[in-house]
Amino acid sequence: MTHPAHLLSVATAAPPHILVQTDVEAAAQQIFGARYASFSRMAKVFGTTGIRKRHSVRPIEWFTQARGWPERTAAYLEGALGLFIDSSRAALDKARLKADQVDIVVTVSSTGIATPSLEAQAMGAMGFRPDIQRVPVFGLGCGGGTAGFAIAAKLAEANPGAVVLLVVVELCTLSFRLDELTKANMVATALFGDGGAACVLRAGPGEGLAQVQGSGQHTWADTLDIMGWRVDPEGFGVIFAQAIPPFAEANMGPAVDGMLGRLNLARGDIDRYICHPGGTKVLTALELALNIEQGSLDDEREVLADYGNMSAPTVLFVLERQLAKGLPKQSALLALGPGFSASCAVLKAAA
Repeated sequence: MTHPAHLLSVATAAPPHILVQTDVEAAAQQIFGARYASFSRMAKVFGTTGIRKRHSVRPIEWFTQARGWPERTAAYLEGALGLFIDSSRAALDKARLKADQVDIVVTVSSTGIATPSLEAQAMGAMGFRPDIQRVPVFGLGCGGGTAGFAIAAKLAEANPGAVVLLVVVELCTLSFRLDELTKANMVATALFGDGGAACVLRAGPGEGLAQVQGSGQHTWADTLDIMGWRVDPEGFGVIFAQAIPPFAEANMGPAVDGMLGRLNLARGDIDRYICHPGGTKVLTALELALNIEQGSLDDEREVLADYGNMSAPTVLFVLERQLAKGLPKQSALLALGPGFSASCAVLKAAA
């Protein structure tokens, strides 16, 4: 008999430096105002994002100097490792488990390069066993929280009784560029924050906070330019070649229908969508696409206001808030990411 994966815990972590949105706007004015002719027109994005503050692995002053790959990578390795350890320990504590009980660790991150990967670098501090299975995942971008959750659930189902730790860490602020006088860089500067989240999953009879009923993905053809990274000697450069909100509004409904349909479910079976809050306009577009009440994605908007868009872990921050309130009978994690793609994972609340 096969047992579905169960979610045992979710925990989140944020780095210590707080970027107040008004301070970021003022700094951007100093950096770009005299060099970028369109800055005064673009500056309104700082006020329309719905963001009050964000967290960063570096203080705001660090970003006013030119940084190349070595400095960005050093900041990534230090900051990502700290968030990996903090979120993992918190998730394991909530699940009443120790690090040496973890059998498989899935690490999702697309905002820096670490070889050996983060879970290997954290082994000593965490106390993982030497025979732990390591599954590092790169390139999922904003969809990585949901897609990574689906990967971890499938690994749990394939290894009944095994403890699977999912860790999702992104340091989006490290992609800030002084040299990019573009609309995409201004949007990224107004949106991005840093954060980490961890989940513990295990397949077994009747345990945990929720049962994972299934997952799915949808990738649209000829959409590689909608979202992603461009890599050059200075670091990552953000790609936003098409407006995401109108694309989401026009295309997400049929994609969600397809993903749910493959699980023998329909939109009417989902009591609450738990969405990655990529931005306020994206959330409005999702509400329209999914035919749900405008403003109903309230926890998503609150996470966005307090943390900004942290890419992959952001949806797990929303999940943590939903768990604190009590999950409805059936919910669905939902995120958009590069590819251009959508990822979905359906949860049934514990009885």
